[in-house]
Amino acid sequence: MKKGTRRISLTLFHIWIFLNMVLISSAAPAGGETLFDFEPPFDVNTAITQDAKAELVEREGNTLLRINMGHAERWPGVTLKAPKGKWDLTNHRAVALDVKNIGNKAVTVSCRVDNPGANGYSENCIMDWVYLKPEESKTLKVFLCVTPWRFTKPLKLIGMRESPDISDKIDPSGVTQLILSVPENYDYLPKTDHAIEVDNIRAEGELKTMDAEAFFPFIDKFGQFIHADWPGKTRDEKDLKERAKTEKKDLENHPGPRGWNRYGGWKNGPRFKATGFFRAEKHKGKWWLIDPEGRLFWSLGIDCVRFDAFDADTRWSNGTALTDREHYFKDLPKRDSPLGRFYVKSSQVPSGYYKGKGTFETFTFSESNLLRKYGKDYEASYMELVHRRLRSWGQNTIGNWSDGRTKALRKTPYVATFDLISSRKIEGSGSKHLWKFPDPFSPDFRTDLRERLERERAGLSSWSFRLGKHVHNEELGGIASDPWCLGIFVDNEMGWGDDISLALASLASPPDQPAKIAFLEDLKTRYKEIRNLNDAWGTDHASWNDLLRATETPDEKKAGPDLRDFYTRIAEEYFRVCRGEVRRASPNHLYLGCRFQGSNDRAVRAAAKYCDVLSYNPYCYDVSEYRPPSGVDMPVIIGEFQFGAIDRGMFSSDLVETENQEDRAEKYKSYVQGALRNPFYVGAHWFQYYDEAATGRPDGENNQTGFVDVCDTPYDETVQAAREVGDILYEYRLKN
Repeated sequence: MKKGTRRISLTLFHIWIFLNMVLISSAAPAGGETLFDFEPPFDVNTAITQDAKAELVEREGNTLLRINMGHAERWPGVTLKAPKGKWDLTNHRAVALDVKNIGNKAVTVSCRVDNPGANGYSENCIMDWVYLKPEESKTLKVFLCVTPWRFTKPLKLIGMRESPDISDKIDPSGVTQLILSVPENYDYLPKTDHAIEVDNIRAEGELKTMDAEAFFPFIDKFGQFIHADWPGKTRDEKDLKERAKTEKKDLENHPGPRGWNRYGGWKNGPRFKATGFFRAEKHKGKWWLIDPEGRLFWSLGIDCVRFDAFDADTRWSNGTALTDREHYFKDLPKRDSPLGRFYVKSSQVPSGYYKGKGTFETFTFSESNLLRKYGKDYEASYMELVHRRLRSWGQNTIGNWSDGRTKALRKTPYVATFDLISSRKIEGSGSKHLWKFPDPFSPDFRTDLRERLERERAGLSSWSFRLGKHVHNEELGGIASDPWCLGIFVDNEMGWGDDISLALASLASPPDQPAKIAFLEDLKTRYKEIRNLNDAWGTDHASWNDLLRATETPDEKKAGPDLRDFYTRIAEEYFRVCRGEVRRASPNHLYLGCRFQGSNDRAVRAAAKYCDVLSYNPYCYDVSEYRPPSGVDMPVIIGEFQFGAIDRGMFSSDLVETENQEDRAEKYKSYVQGALRNPFYVGAHWFQYYDEAATGRPDGENNQTGFVDVCDTPYDETVQAAREVGDILYEYRLKN
């Protein structure tokens, strides 16, 4: 999962922090500071607009800033510069503004707080946003500091994308401007004009001073934040065992939605031809999946349903890193104790503090708490419990990157996934925020995928990793003949860029790049002679070999038609090869695509040509109005969505924040039911089963993502919302 700048919302968490803090000394000034109230002498002409119009309006005796935003540009909105060059907001915790949606469509409004050199992503700026229904008003807050503390010296916390200290992305003493905008339109968001009214932009919030030395350690032996309290916090092993007993009764009272068959399909709904495997079909103007028994099926699931400390295939640790920061943690278990098995050495990390630092040590609090809670034989019993939980929670699918042993019990349908890690990449592709793109013209692209699929087919890869005694079918093989496998994803959140990016990347690559060689063959066919290409592109290449050796890219406007044509060819070749290999290895299963996050119409149309189901990871508040590119009519599945809050001891709410657990549950229900109303969607998978570690997974991501927390305690508010959705899942979709 690739994530951008993450900020968080004010919740009861901060109130509990105030009540539970110790060693707090003098307070900074508590008064707020007005940044803009739009009363005279404010001059609206000082607002810098992008695809927007700003004007002042009178409302009940107040002057407001009205912003009418178009959708021709990315991030339409206004920039408001500090009147005296900068603001010093050192003594304040947040920038806040009152905003109202006066349009007839829901809108997400963002506010970015900048220092000089802000790059709009994660350097010298922070951002927050709020979701508004038509005519809805809210206060948008951008927190300069996650917690209400100013420490006596910087904590210098490492390995965490969000921490309790003042954000390292912003210097509060030198804020130069604010940018109010509507986030850029990804494929899954409608493109429409919006209008908002803004007032009372201010800096607010009291900061307390805390001795930095007294802050450590700040994580207890269960992996929880020490300096706060909240409902459901685990205090000892007795709490863990009592909750296990309470949940057992709850699951007995809530076995799952009535009217579901064993696959989670609609037993009482229309019957279709049973093929023994999942497929997609349109019924009454809406796309559906059909389960192996011929019943309507809508895939509602959870990703990363796993609990193991280490993935042997990827060499990825599921714990939190200890190296260079063991002082963060209180009462870590001895390495020769029963809990010592959850210390793991790892070296694989794609980004963050530990990238390139060699081997580092991790500890997996989540799995250690399972041993404490369920005893030494927790693995077998917990896998059974997971299936009962999912059914009880109205879930009928185990999503991406989940435990092969749990899937192998064949009690809940699941998806399979393959990431093409080792095949050659287009060298000119990628950036600081995008992965390099695989070269589909390289022979190892096909052979790498074929090898991985063959291993899976034979039951030799992560799908069957450590099956052992927990699998009750001794003849169980891989996925090819398994009716419980819904379909197969290949890759995730790739760097598709705009509709010429991959063609430009090919030209910027070395002369032996297979994609570049394929591009030149196309150009030779079209132009015959190099002078003809030079005339069209305005270049002066001496020969085709000269172009092959060159890494400079041409004028995008003059070469645009050729660049777009080859972009289409790259995209189609990628999906063509993937589909062919998936069909070769597993002909009965759906090819679910690559889980787009940012892309363009050319990439999506290429996917539509070869995929059985399109897939997206739309991190937003509402997907009810999504439509694929014009002329494309096919099913779509959501590979990831999520909402987070920080009222239960976490430091980051992730990309799509909510105010608290109640709001999070409400957003879950609204999002899924919006997808159910949409005729294209055939499923939605939540990311993920567990919260990420408060101190971060190895790449630093530390979001409140889970249906359960680090102590295996389900978030009751979200569970109840999921049950409400699941209970009427099929009736709701058919009738709405």
